Amino acid sequence: MYLESPSGVSGEGSQVLRESLILAGGLGTRLRAVVSDRPKPMAEVAGRPFITFLFDQLLRFGVERAVICVGHLGEYVPAILGSRYNDLELVYSFEQTPLGTGGALRNAAKLVTEPRILALNGDSFCNVDLQALEEVHARTGAAMTLAVLERSDRRRAGAISLDESGRVVAFESRPTTSGPGLINAGVYVLNSQVIDLIPSERKVSLEEEVFPLLVERRELYAFHTDGRFIDIGVPASYQQAQTFF
Repeated sequence: MYLESPSGVSGEGSQVLRESLILAGGLGTRLRAVVSDRPKPMAEVAGRPFITFLFDQLLRFGVERAVICVGHLGEYVPAILGSRYNDLELVYSFEQTPLGTGGALRNAAKLVTEPRILALNGDSFCNVDLQALEEVHARTGAAMTLAVLERSDRRRAGAISLDESGRVVAFESRPTTSGPGLINAGVYVLNSQVIDLIPSERKVSLEEEVFPLLVERRELYAFHTDGRFIDIGVPASYQQAQTFF
């Protein structure tokens, strides 16, 4: 039986981790047909940058500071967002060359002061209880805990297999078989020691390098959520996001 969130979002308003990292540096090649002049997380959704919906979620749970990892067209992001979003302080970690999701975390580590890190993919949103996610992470003693969702087709995101304790025993970054199963929801809590496992100054994929290593070390756990989920990685889902919120 894998670990689940409580019903509802009971953690709202409670203090979770003070800081977060938002991965916002991808090239966005699949979305470029409809959004070509800005990074994916800055794509306009319902009249505002998509990333601001992540900011609202962080603020609901008491997060005070967001480190935004920017790469492709990165100068666009601080020019639009500035240094604050309501009560959320915004700090930027710039990549000189593409570093991938893992390399972006490593590059931003110098800006993080907390021993545990809340990280979010900047091109997806999951209405997950961040308080419960943090509590499960602390209780299991995992090096890293990722939110997971049930989906009817697991090919669009990393496919995950678990044992009865909720430990991840297999992670497919590019699933080749269709069918229902658990997928990566793009929300993570990780201990700062995980950053030390990421090679520096080169492109590193969380999904293809870091997660498999943690699976091998038996240190990657899952947190099940039934929260609403949307990603904007392809034109069809980007259009769906216009009415999601």
